[in-house]
Amino acid sequence: MYSKEQASKLKEAFWTTFGQYIAPHPSAEGQKINWINYKTGIRHLHFKMQADSRSASIVIEISHPDSGIQELIFEQFRSFRNILKEKLNEDWEWQLHIADENHRTVSRISKTLSAVSIFREEDWPALISFFKLRIIALDEFWSDANYSFGLFR
Repeated sequence: MYSKEQASKLKEAFWTTFGQYIAPHPSAEGQKINWINYKTGIRHLHFKMQADSRSASIVIEISHPDSGIQELIFEQFRSFRNILKEKLNEDWEWQLHIADENHRTVSRISKTLSAVSIFREEDWPALISFFKLRIIALDEFWSDANYSFGLFR
């Protein structure tokens, strides 16, 4: 086991490595982008990458405090489901109104990679590949679809 400080340093080292690896890739619109802290431009809508000692996941998270608006945003994504699947080249898990780790109601569209650990450097190439392919595909999707979400800005 790692101390909190060691775990924090390993996580920071991974995300720094990932950031350096993906930094040369421009966004779908040709702009320089902060891939790790991806900005959708819509409040309460986030593209997140997470990794821990057992798995990694990439998530489209809708956290609007109004569950009705949260559901509308989720349904808007559902209307783009085929386009999203085409860009990602895989199915993701769709969850409407679930409790997050802070007991808030959120909705998520996610993909998980099991049996990897951010604390094992030998897993980092698999983690980097997992995140890179999907965040770039999400950016391509968002470049086309974000205009349809304009009323939620």
